[in-house]
Amino acid sequence: MNLLPLIEAKRDGRKLASDEVRQFVAALPALPDYQVAAFLMAIFFRGLDSEERAALTLAMRDSGDRLSFPPDPRPLVDKHSTGGVGDKVSLPLAPLLACLGFRVPMISGRGLGITGGTLDKLESIPGFTTALPAARITEVVQSVGCVICGQTDRMVPADKRLYALRDVTGTVPSIPLITASILSKKLAESLHALVLDVKFGCAAFMQTREQARELARAMVALGRDCGVNTRAVLTDMNTPLGRAAGNWLEVKESIACLEGRGPADLRELVVAFAAHLLVQTTQAVTLNEATQTAEACLASGAPRRKWDEMLAAQGADLDALRARLDHNFTAPAVTDIPAPQGGFVTRCDARIIGEVIRDLGGGRLTQDTVIQPAVGVDRLVKPGEQVKRGEALGRVHARNAAEAAAAVARLREAFAIAATPFAPAPLIAEVIAGN
Repeated sequence: MNLLPLIEAKRDGRKLASDEVRQFVAALPALPDYQVAAFLMAIFFRGLDSEERAALTLAMRDSGDRLSFPPDPRPLVDKHSTGGVGDKVSLPLAPLLACLGFRVPMISGRGLGITGGTLDKLESIPGFTTALPAARITEVVQSVGCVICGQTDRMVPADKRLYALRDVTGTVPSIPLITASILSKKLAESLHALVLDVKFGCAAFMQTREQARELARAMVALGRDCGVNTRAVLTDMNTPLGRAAGNWLEVKESIACLEGRGPADLRELVVAFAAHLLVQTTQAVTLNEATQTAEACLASGAPRRKWDEMLAAQGADLDALRARLDHNFTAPAVTDIPAPQGGFVTRCDARIIGEVIRDLGGGRLTQDTVIQPAVGVDRLVKPGEQVKRGEALGRVHARNAAEAAAAVARLREAFAIAATPFAPAPLIAEVIAGN
């Protein structure tokens, strides 16, 4: 394929025909990096309209294997998050959705920088396997109802090539390219409905609510243009989600959520996303009805049992998991973060906390970083809560005492305390349903 005419056309602002977009994706393996990079830069500056975005997304989806499922009355659904600190929603949500009568082929990713990765969290569980072939993914989804695993080597290869070039050419922050990248992978799951958690705040990819809204609207429109009932929920990521951040600590908190002991904000999002999917698939008429259904299911204990069933199907050693859960902590050094004064917490900065956890070994600066699953921060005091001088604002888990002490010194800057009561902003800021 001669890509030059398409580069020139997009450079000059011309709309590309769907066939031209499909030909580009089909020819991608043979195209030189410099031409693909030029084409991406032209898209970065000129954009893509709705038809071009849909054509690119579907062509990327079809560039490799798609998951295929037999006829079944249970709808295929999933949730995608744009990433944050302490964001462990997928772990309790998948078994809850399975117990609500859905099939959940949850293809997840790894963390990079301060953004935690679902696969990294799950791999802190003894024996758990995230690398499954497509046939096994289908088998587990059909028998258990849910799976959480990584993308196979043959799924959406076009996105891998394009993302690698976007990462080194300054074209990552392009909404057409972001939406096509995210949706192509989710559409490869053959979904009926998708709910998006689009985060904004100091530790989010989109810093402001307005930026998050723009991305959410674009993804919802694209998902619906590609035939999947899609909606987005805008959520605050100025504060970590839950009271724990760090791979193993987040697994523990997820299990607590399934057992009715988890933090209120984590439970709020888990129930909310389940409720939206019930409405999207017409399993419930109103969001209030759906919320009650999801809450009752979570309280029944069935999702906790389903969690163990999913783990066993993916190779986890449940006896070893139970033994590890009996330990208050597994890191070699654990240190409290003392409050410098009494009062009401007004800030618990997710970015600072995420950076500290990354530097403790809990996150990646590069894809080759070896993750330390036991490190992190837990028992976080959240905005609006009251503390006394010297009480713990949180607890650091580190590889040694020196790293723990250094983390405590940095984390003092993550908190602000005032003398007067403080009302935090709502966790869920907005819902974009696309209708």
